[in-house]
Amino acid sequence: MCPSARHVSGGGSPGNRSPPAPAGLSAPKAAVRMSLAVPGCCSCVAKERRLLGKGLAFRLCLLSATLLLGLQLLLRRSSDSADAKLVGADAVAEHKPNSRWAERAKEAAASRRQVTYVRSGHRRSAAGPTCCLQGAPLRTSRKKTIRWHIDLQPWASPVPSLSNEALRLLKYISTIQMSCDHMNTKGLPETLDSLKKPWSVCLDDRLNLIHRMKTKQCRLYSLGLGDDDNQFELSMANNGCEVHRFDPSIRSAHIQEGHLWYHRLSIDWRDPNPSIAAHKLHANTKKLGTILSDFGHHKIDVLKADMESAEWKILENLILEDVVPQIGQLVFEIHVHWPGFEVSGNDSTVVRYWYSLLKELEMKDFKLFHSYKDISKPQVFLKREAFNASSCYTLSWVNTRWE
Repeated sequence: MCPSARHVSGGGSPGNRSPPAPAGLSAPKAAVRMSLAVPGCCSCVAKERRLLGKGLAFRLCLLSATLLLGLQLLLRRSSDSADAKLVGADAVAEHKPNSRWAERAKEAAASRRQVTYVRSGHRRSAAGPTCCLQGAPLRTSRKKTIRWHIDLQPWASPVPSLSNEALRLLKYISTIQMSCDHMNTKGLPETLDSLKKPWSVCLDDRLNLIHRMKTKQCRLYSLGLGDDDNQFELSMANNGCEVHRFDPSIRSAHIQEGHLWYHRLSIDWRDPNPSIAAHKLHANTKKLGTILSDFGHHKIDVLKADMESAEWKILENLILEDVVPQIGQLVFEIHVHWPGFEVSGNDSTVVRYWYSLLKELEMKDFKLFHSYKDISKPQVFLKREAFNASSCYTLSWVNTRWE
């Protein structure tokens, strides 16, 4: 240890006095040497303090690193424990039903039942008529391939001509593809004798229509445009069919008269191709597929159409919507005195389009069993008195795959 200041000054007790001056030096010189030795001793103290401070700092750093390492190990161990618990919970969940999922499934099922109840209203009787006002079971929609145009048939001749196309079409609609021994409803007990037009349906026993009429399970859709002739519909309704007549000129939205329903609705006959500019859809216009879904109807036993030249586009929509497989028999009045609504092209192209539509029906297993040429109408074909054609024909097909 360096001597203290009092050693230098020579004060204090006799035991603490400074040593005598070295020999050969006077007292003043010795005092000067002793005074010069004091600063050296103080620097020694400072150095020792710095070393002590560095040692303390090193110990503190080492202690901190040890604490951090221990904390990290503790956190890692707790994390591993939590993961183990989650794995255990997942393992248990694989063997134990999830109560929350079960509750959600029950709520979803209850919701579906509620929607079905709201739409169905109440259960219908087996023999009572049904319609949109009473509701019906929800229809399970099947996946359908979307088509925007029909497949045109090859030209009737190497060089397209109106004459060849017209003769091919007229021959096709005049050739019966399937025989039917019992047509119309004149043999049924409740048939009216004042039918103005030969709306013919096939009532052979080998087909289902006559049996469905006897069991009052038959359904008929009639499409019209302001025509007051409803004798055919009344006859079918009186003989066991549930009849729905669609006409935009009807005064009320829905009118029921026994088994006959009147709906202020028009079947949409616009071109379905999205590349064509869309027309403004009238509030009372719907696709036939949409009406079937709204009414909850799965099938139509008979579809009758008297649409005054809109029948071509209606038939095209039925084919493109893939609704025709849900129809048992088709009864259409076709008009050939002009192309029809939304049918464009030159005359030979128009007739080729008509023929292609009818061939589409044939490819869907519809067979022509009745053809009627109305000689009371003008004998005009595309504004020409040619080909010995009438301007109006009534055609009837049966779906040979109908069950």
